[in-house]
Amino acid sequence: MPFLDRREAGRRLVERLRAFGGPDTVVLGVPCGGIPVAYEVATALRAPLDVAVVHKLEVPGRPRLVFGAAAECGVRVIDDELLVRAFVGPAERARLERDAREAVLRRAARFRRIQERLPVAGRTVLLVDDGVATGATARAACLLARKRQAGRVVFATPVGSCRPIRALSAAADNVICLETPALFHSIGQWYRSFDQVTEATACQLLERADERLRTPPTQPALKQVLDN
Repeated sequence: MPFLDRREAGRRLVERLRAFGGPDTVVLGVPCGGIPVAYEVATALRAPLDVAVVHKLEVPGRPRLVFGAAAECGVRVIDDELLVRAFVGPAERARLERDAREAVLRRAARFRRIQERLPVAGRTVLLVDDGVATGATARAACLLARKRQAGRVVFATPVGSCRPIRALSAAADNVICLETPALFHSIGQWYRSFDQVTEATACQLLERADERLRTPPTQPALKQVLDN
């Protein structure tokens, strides 16, 4: 069943994630599309929200052919066999990886102007994205959480391709995916509204999440959370 939009998808995803909520839980959204989904999760669990900055690596001229991803802290995921099949040589590979690392640094710097990186060592990290197609960015995000010494890594997404979702079990302690359709062509096909999420919008949601976390819940809101 298609999701109305990322907001509705996040609210549905929360129901599968309540067991992971707690004082040591932190939510990391994969920018930019994963941030609206992660915002709903963080709001419902009253958990802090941050970003896991990743950048996918695409074969030049073939944007749907993803051979890996780079993330903060020098993390990278590479499909060497795919590179060989796509005739990407060592020099071009090095250039693509360098460009990806620089893109990660630029994006991270923009987000860190809004919010300092949250500590995750020893904590339960809920990594949230709006969907999984190849699994490259998801694996990179999980490896990033591991490198930052997360105590438990949970990857959660509303929809994903079957094989990449299964493969994520090697990178995360738990993988939560609401829908794994047999015929999967793109993430956007499973949303009725799938507009591009800008960095400005993502930053606004980070600020709003931080503001909400600092504001004590009202009694009716607290009762609603307990009832759910």
